[in-house]
Amino acid sequence: MPFVGSPIECANLRKTYDGKVEAVRGVSLRIEAGECFGLLGPNGAGKTTTIEILEGLLAPTSGEVRIFGHTWNDNPRQLREWIGISLQETRLSEKLTVRETIDLFASFYSEPRPANDVMEELELTEKSEAWVGKLSGGQKQRLAVATALVGNPRILFLDEPTTGLDPQSRRQLWEIIRIFQKKGGTVLLTTHYMDEAERLCDRLAIVDHGQIIAEGTPSDLIDRLGGHHVVEFQSSTNGSSDGDQGRGKDDNDSLDRWRSLPSVESVRREDATVCLSVREPHLTIPALLDAVTRQGEQLQHLSTRQASLEDVFVLLTGRHLRED
Repeated sequence: MPFVGSPIECANLRKTYDGKVEAVRGVSLRIEAGECFGLLGPNGAGKTTTIEILEGLLAPTSGEVRIFGHTWNDNPRQLREWIGISLQETRLSEKLTVRETIDLFASFYSEPRPANDVMEELELTEKSEAWVGKLSGGQKQRLAVATALVGNPRILFLDEPTTGLDPQSRRQLWEIIRIFQKKGGTVLLTTHYMDEAERLCDRLAIVDHGQIIAEGTPSDLIDRLGGHHVVEFQSSTNGSSDGDQGRGKDDNDSLDRWRSLPSVESVRREDATVCLSVREPHLTIPALLDAVTRQGEQLQHLSTRQASLEDVFVLLTGRHLRED
C-alpha cells in the first residue's frame, strides 16, 4: 500500500455511548509528516476516545479516519504496521527480560528494527538481560517506547509517556521523540505537562467536552491569550483575609477595576491571586501600584512572568491541566 495524504486525518469524528453520552463531538484534525502534534485537555474531555479511534482500536459512531490516505477498513493489518503505540501504563510480563520483550514485539511486524539498535537508542543495552520486574520506573517507560519503536513505525502514538518520571528520564524520552522526528516520523502526544507540550509540540489542539476549542502552534495560542506577560498580585481586599469576598457579582465588580489598567488584555482570579494578561508590563505595573494606593489598599504580593500554555488552557477551560 502506498503512502498518500497526511499521516493522520480525521473529519467530524463522533462517538456516542448508549445512544446519549457524547464522548467525542465532531473532532477534525490533520497532522502532517514529521510533526509532533499534542492533544491536551482535562480528564474526561474525550482525548483517549479520540486517540483510540485514530489508532483503530475503537470504531467511531460517525466520521472518518485516514492514515496516509487509507481508512481502517481498507487494510487494517498494513495500517498497524505503520503505527507504534505507547500507553501511559504498559503492562509487560515481569518474568521476561528486556531483550525477550523487545524480540516478542518485533515478531508482530513484517519488517522490524534490530532489537540491539532499539535498545541502544533507548539506553537499555546494559539492561538487556534484566527482568522487566527489576527495572526502575524510567527504564520501564523507555522499554514501553522501545516496544512501540521496534516495529519501525511511521507514526508514534504516545499517551502521557512521561507521567511519574523523574526529570532526567523525562528529558531522555524527549530526546528519543526528537530523534524519531528527525528521521521523518510523526508523533501524536498527550501529556499533563504544559512545559512538555511547549518544548515538544509543533502544533497542538486543546479538547474540552469532546470538541476542539483551540488549535495552533504553542506561540500562536499564547498570542491569542492577548498578552505575552502575566502580572500576578494580591492586595488587602483580594487576599485570603477577606473570607468569601471574590465570589459571584462582587468578584466580577472587583476584577472590572483592573481591566481598565494600561495594556491589560484579560483578567482572571486564581484563589487569592489576581492574574492580569498584559502586553507591556512596564506600563501596567506603575498604574497598578498607583491604583492600589489610591484605593487605600495594601499590596501583599506582586510578580511578573512570561505567558505560557498553562495560561491559555486556564483561560479556555477554567481549570489547570493537571487538576483531576
